[in-house]
Amino acid sequence: MMKIKTVGLASDHAGFALKEIVKQYLDEKGIPYKDYGTNSEESTDYSDYGHTLAQAVENGEVYPAIGMCGSGEGINMTLNKHQGIRAALVWAPEIAHLARQHNDANVLVMPGRFIDKDTARSIMDEFFATDFEGGRHQRRIDKIPLQPEK
Repeated sequence: MMKIKTVGLASDHAGFALKEIVKQYLDEKGIPYKDYGTNSEESTDYSDYGHTLAQAVENGEVYPAIGMCGSGEGINMTLNKHQGIRAALVWAPEIAHLARQHNDANVLVMPGRFIDKDTARSIMDEFFATDFEGGRHQRRIDKIPLQPEK
């Protein structure tokens, strides 16, 4: 089972409703979280919240994190621009399992407009319950960050 510090949360307007479902789930499980916004369904930019969430993960303020936008794609792209982030766009529990087991994902991204409450809950159950397998997978994730040219 994943060692949870405080879960970081972020969404744009299209992910806001799902973020409220996520908060309810975390409250029920007694899992602490910090919400980095947005705080309504008023139109906003996923990148603003994605960068803030990524920085919080990178500086150790939260671990793990969950990001949401309409399709999940925009916030996922934003998060993965950060070298310390391995964000996984997940729409099914099996994908959450593999993202943790094989990729040591530290940010779960869900598409707010494409999954229902029960699916989101099942995804989070699997994400939080799955440990990183290490081994050959560690070698692979070690190659993900861009290395500065020498």
